[in-house]
Amino acid sequence: MAAIDVEPTKAEPTLRTLKLSGHVGFDSLPDQLVSKSIQNGFVFNILCIGETGLGKSTLMDSLFNTNFESSPSPHNLPTVKLKAHTYELEESNVRLKLTICDTVGYGDQVNKEDSFKAVVDYIDAQFEAYLQEELKIKRSLSSYHDSRLHVCLYFICPTGHGLKSIDLVCMKKLDTKVNIIPIIAKADTISKTELQRFKSKIMQELQSNGVEIYQFPVDDESVSEVNGSMNSHLPFAVVGSTDFVKIGNKTVRARQYPWGTVQVESESHCDFVKLREMLIRTNMEDMRDKTHARHYELYRRARLQQMGFGDVDRDNKPVSFQQTYEQKRSAHLAEMQQKEDEMRQMFVQRVKEKEAELKEAEKELHAKFDKLKKDHTDEKKRLEELRKKIEDDAVEFSRRKQLAAQPHHTLTLGKNKKK
Repeated sequence: MAAIDVEPTKAEPTLRTLKLSGHVGFDSLPDQLVSKSIQNGFVFNILCIGETGLGKSTLMDSLFNTNFESSPSPHNLPTVKLKAHTYELEESNVRLKLTICDTVGYGDQVNKEDSFKAVVDYIDAQFEAYLQEELKIKRSLSSYHDSRLHVCLYFICPTGHGLKSIDLVCMKKLDTKVNIIPIIAKADTISKTELQRFKSKIMQELQSNGVEIYQFPVDDESVSEVNGSMNSHLPFAVVGSTDFVKIGNKTVRARQYPWGTVQVESESHCDFVKLREMLIRTNMEDMRDKTHARHYELYRRARLQQMGFGDVDRDNKPVSFQQTYEQKRSAHLAEMQQKEDEMRQMFVQRVKEKEAELKEAEKELHAKFDKLKKDHTDEKKRLEELRKKIEDDAVEFSRRKQLAAQPHHTLTLGKNKKK
C-alpha cells in the first residue's frame, strides 16, 4: 500500500489585545509641573517704597487679608533703612513664602540726595547673593531662599500736583532692577476729577523722564484683554484699611469719615481690587519670570563682564567660559608673579638701604666711641697729673709740718750785757 503525503495545515495567527491601564501621553506634563510646584511652594517678594505715613503696611494687610503686625516708623531717622519680614501663607493647599521689604525713613531727611542709594544697594545685594549661589561648585538652588525682589510698589503722595523730584530720581534708578508699579496712596483724600488729572500728570512725567514702569503682559490671549485695560488705569489709586465696617449684611474693609464710608473693595471708590487682581491673581508669575529673565540677567551680565568674562574674545570669536577662566587665571598668576618680583626687589632694595643705614650708624658709633675713648684717656691723664700734684703738695706739706714742729733757740746775749 503506497504512502500518501499530506501537507500540514497552517494555524491562523491569533491577535493579542492589551488593555490600557490609563491614559498614555505627554499632555500630563503640566499636571506634573503643577504637582511639583504645589509641593515646593512659591516665593514672592514685594518692595514698598514711599514716605513714612502713606499707609504701606496697611495696604499690605489689606492685600493679603491678614495682619502682619508691623510697627510704625518714626520720622526722625538720619538715614534710609530697609527692613524685610518673611511670612508663610497658605491658601487652598498652596504655600506662599511672602517677603515684604519696607523702606524705613524714606523721604524724611532734609537732604534727600542719597535716599535711593540704600534701596539700590539692597536690590543689588539680593542679586549678588543669588549669583554667588549660582557660581558655587555645589549648588542648592532648589532649597535656596530666593530673596530677589519681584515687584516694587512705589507709593506716591496724593498731592494732586505731579511727582516729586525724589520720586522721579528713585524710579529712574530702579526701572532696570525691579518691576515698578506706581500707586497713589490714600486716594480718598482727593476728588475723582483731581484724581484723573493727577494720573495723567504722573504718566506724562514718567514718559517725559524716560522712566519704564511695569506693563502688564498682553501676549497671553487669556489675559491680554484685561491686562491691556489695566495698563490704562496706571497708576492705581488705592485705599487701605485695617478696620471692618458692617454695611447691610456684609462686613467689609472700610474707612469711616463724618461725610461717609469709603469701601476698600469697591471699584467705584478706589482701584484696590484692580491692584489685587493684577498683582496677586493674574500676573504674579510673570513678575517672577521677568525678575529672573530680565532684571537679574542684566545684573549677572554686567557682573560677569566686570569680572572679565565674555562670550567673544578680542577678535570677536566665540570663547568658552573655561577658556576665559584659564586666560584670567594665567593673567592673574602672571600678575601675582610680577607683584612678587616687585616685592622681592623692593625688599632687597630696602635691605640694602637698611644695611647702609646700619653701616653709617656703626661708623658714627665707632667715631663716637673713639672720641669718648680719647676724652677718657685725656681725662685720666689729667687726673693722674692732678693726683701727682696733690701727692707732691702733701709731701711738701708734711715736710713743712715737720720743720714747724722742731724747737727754736732764742738769742739773749744783748740782755745779759745790760745786766
